[in-house]
Amino acid sequence: MKKLIIASICVALGVVLSTTSIPVGPARIFPFQHMINVILAVIVGPRFSVGAAFSTSCLRNVLALGSPLAFPGSMIGAWLSAYLYKKYNAIWAAALGEIIGTGLIGALVSYPIANFLLGKPLALLTLITSFSMSSVAGACIGFVVLQILSRRHLLHKEA
Repeated sequence: MKKLIIASICVALGVVLSTTSIPVGPARIFPFQHMINVILAVIVGPRFSVGAAFSTSCLRNVLALGSPLAFPGSMIGAWLSAYLYKKYNAIWAAALGEIIGTGLIGALVSYPIANFLLGKPLALLTLITSFSMSSVAGACIGFVVLQILSRRHLLHKEA
């Protein structure tokens, strides 16, 4: 029950924070879902982390705060983040999993979806660049938050 409550709070946080972007050159990135994915990967594990990513994507799409591309990117990133954390038991592994899962694999899976939705070909490098910028920023924020919690002995990792 505790994991469900933590994941639910993070879903709400992810929806609220999805309205906040950070300008990076000519682009705007939305790193907070990636931050949440890394934090949940460590605290609640893969099932709740992926469930929270799916729930956040659903709510963001219903509220017109996101796009259908949020589903594969966030869910793959959440799963790989939790998987690598479980395998290596290290916060850096969770951050790396989010970057690879969302920035590379999520972008590759989203490519045909983006082309279908836009009705015209989109450059794959465009998706990889935007997904990667956002996931690197979010994974770094999540890493820092988890390091602070760990150093203050406030981090209760997934059992």
